Amino acid sequence: MLRTFLLTMAACAALTTGMVLYATAVHKPAPVQLIRVPEGGIQPQAVTDAKGVVHVVYFSGNPSAGDLYYVTSTDTGRTFSKPIRVNSEPGSAIAVGNIRGARVALGRNDIVHVAWNGSARATPNAGDNRPPMLYTRLNKGGTAFEPQRNLIHSAWGIDGGGSVAADRAGHVYVLWHAPIPGKNGEANRRVWIATSNDDGKTFAPERVAWDKPTGACGCCGLDAFADRNGTLFVLFRSAEQMVHRDMNLLVSRDHGASFRGSDISKWNVGYCVMSTESLAESKAGVLGAWETEKQVYFGRMNPATGALAETVGAPGTGKNRKYPSITGNSRGQILLAWTEGMGWKKGGTLNWQVFDDNRRAIGPEGHAPGVVPTWSLVSAFTASDGSFRVMY
Repeated sequence: MLRTFLLTMAACAALTTGMVLYATAVHKPAPVQLIRVPEGGIQPQAVTDAKGVVHVVYFSGNPSAGDLYYVTSTDTGRTFSKPIRVNSEPGSAIAVGNIRGARVALGRNDIVHVAWNGSARATPNAGDNRPPMLYTRLNKGGTAFEPQRNLIHSAWGIDGGGSVAADRAGHVYVLWHAPIPGKNGEANRRVWIATSNDDGKTFAPERVAWDKPTGACGCCGLDAFADRNGTLFVLFRSAEQMVHRDMNLLVSRDHGASFRGSDISKWNVGYCVMSTESLAESKAGVLGAWETEKQVYFGRMNPATGALAETVGAPGTGKNRKYPSITGNSRGQILLAWTEGMGWKKGGTLNWQVFDDNRRAIGPEGHAPGVVPTWSLVSAFTASDGSFRVMY
């Protein structure tokens, strides 16, 4: 009996030690490392594939008519490959306003898809300097991007930035907001979607994604993301009656054929707030981040319904918090990064906070004053070891 008792006590001690180590691992925040965009670029967009390779698209050149570049990293951002230009027409990308830059998504077999607002120099346009919504994908050899394509057939009038999403089954979605043809004003703007079922080889003409007349904040961005189950999520800001600039969540479970929408964060203000959103998938589920009343928030989507399950704000208060970016690791921890103090032709501070698997802040809030360049924003991603990176 003594032997049994001692073995039982040893097992309990081992179990207790294991629980302590697990609790320490969960509640100790994963390290956060800051990384500057290669070649001094701005407006980074970074995503990590299943093999741990980091794919980055960024802007360089004249903010009104510059170029996009693509690099990869196999060592979590310590070094990067030689840049490949994304846009086939020089000067056809725009960085002015922070919200009109490129978005990147990984599709079936990790095909790289990129979409962006065309600059005033980009062609074709509507004939009165209304720019195109451009798309391209990396070739099979990974050596160059295909010639860029405009996806607008009738819904001209983009202002705020568009986005791209892709899933594992070969569906690709490019979304933007623009007025209903023949009408003007923010109240008449709608979110438009162009879909592909063949990995971006061809796209159907655009159509309205959601027919509720919420309008869309003209100079605000939107974000789109397809999760591992093929569910498509979209975040955009409305402009109903010009003052109801609420954050709206759209969810599609039929590959973009139809959407269910919900108002997840209200904000009554009579001017364009030039905001962006961020969507990502982690152990905690699909995460979304956005700005409301100069504060940044994030929420987790209910895996069964796709609806927003909760809302968490960044701790404390800051000066004009904007441009959030979100990511999560295999331990259920979440990193929320954002900027503060930025404005028109003005850079600002990079801030971040790690949250545990219960969405509680752990560790101190991070600050890097004055590091975010003019017209830029930040992009958070998770390294293969579970630590976090923020590119600025």
